[in-house]
Amino acid sequence: MLNKSLFQLYKFPIVLAFTSLLFYGSFGYDLERTDYIKLITLYVGLFFLFYKLIQITKHNLKFLTWVAFIFRAVFILAIPNLSQDFYRFIWDGRMILQGFNPYLYTPESFISIGEFPIAQAQELYNGMEALNASHYTNYPPINQLCFVIAGLFAGKSILGSAIVMRLLIIAADFGILYFGKKLLAKLNIPVYHIFWYILNPFIIIELTGNLHFEPVMLFFLVWSLQLLYSGKWKWAAVVFALSVSVKLIPLIFLPLFYQWFTSTSLSDQKKRNVIANTSEKSHNLGSSTSTSLSVRMTKLLSFYAIVGITTIVLFLPFYSSKFVTNYTETVGLWFQNFEFNASLYYIAREIGYGFRGWNEIAIIGKLFSGAVLLFIFIITFFRKNKSMVELISAMLLVLSFYYFTTTTVHPWYIATLVILSVFTKYRFPLVWSFAIILSYLAYANSNNTENLWIIGLEYVIVYGVFIWEVFLKKTFRLRST
Repeated sequence: MLNKSLFQLYKFPIVLAFTSLLFYGSFGYDLERTDYIKLITLYVGLFFLFYKLIQITKHNLKFLTWVAFIFRAVFILAIPNLSQDFYRFIWDGRMILQGFNPYLYTPESFISIGEFPIAQAQELYNGMEALNASHYTNYPPINQLCFVIAGLFAGKSILGSAIVMRLLIIAADFGILYFGKKLLAKLNIPVYHIFWYILNPFIIIELTGNLHFEPVMLFFLVWSLQLLYSGKWKWAAVVFALSVSVKLIPLIFLPLFYQWFTSTSLSDQKKRNVIANTSEKSHNLGSSTSTSLSVRMTKLLSFYAIVGITTIVLFLPFYSSKFVTNYTETVGLWFQNFEFNASLYYIAREIGYGFRGWNEIAIIGKLFSGAVLLFIFIITFFRKNKSMVELISAMLLVLSFYYFTTTTVHPWYIATLVILSVFTKYRFPLVWSFAIILSYLAYANSNNTENLWIIGLEYVIVYGVFIWEVFLKKTFRLRST
């Protein structure tokens, strides 16, 4: 009788999980990215099943963990069908194993003269396409280490390399699960919230499926925040540098640590977080701190120094004057040459066309970069960022503003917003992770051109939820009371 009752209890979640499994299998092995009807249908279906799974089984973390692993395992033997970037990953890893510095050579520089420095060079070149192959690599050293590991274990197989990289990404996601649960528990936030990231179809498809290494970066970022909250700020700085050395984007968060270190001592900060989370906000810890401002500033500067030195040390094996030139130029291309799935930039571009008659991307990119710096300054010094939740919320807002103004927003960029939202009250990144699929409709035509009406629809949805959560929701509640 007991076993029968348990079967009835889990019957519906198992049906949801099994249906999701079939959808993921179709996504991984039976989908062309030009088939936009099937793409949208599967994606919408998976998001509905994802929401219902968490809603029904949010207190059964073991079940959700197993389901998350099984969903990712579906993609183990799949070649990514929505992105070609993994071909460049394999190229870079094999180049390093052959003794080449990947920052000093483009794939095109070899293929154009008929040289094939690595196994399957022509096949990899064809797979990554000409645009990628004509630029120097921009992937930092820890990311390159992942590529090297794939080359070590599968040096002559593209599928084998994809499998190794996928296993690394899956391992990183479960590292996020481990440290994310610990941090949520310390912040008195329901632990099941981590599954808004771990079970999110966007995360599973775009990262595990398409082999983007955001999970490795986010693993180190979440681990660093957990260490920081525990008072281990020196180790937090080292781990934060590891995150930067996978993807550079965490650098944008560095100014936001100012209030965490300077508002009070780290021990008092922990106490303040606990008190804030138990609604005992009336107690004033600021007057009890015995740590002088100079000491707190020294800790802040030491934190920055550790991050900087660790990052530089990780880059040192690749250093040369040519490396610095190539790397800075390649990173700069994102602000001056590339355009994809932008929002405010596209509006500014159209205004530029109206006044000047041509694309002002170089000027607009610089103006928006200045706006981002100003926004970071405002959030750093004029917004309260003293507790861990406030700090992570500030990170979320800063990165969102950057993505709202940048010229290029590839779908996998949104993963950082999704994990940060788990620790905050904001849910617009989850909505964005759903709406981002509309950006792939650019591949529905032979020219891979974007339909600006569709991009507009994506951002109407995202901005609508963002404005409601950030500006209107609190006002509405105050008026209703």
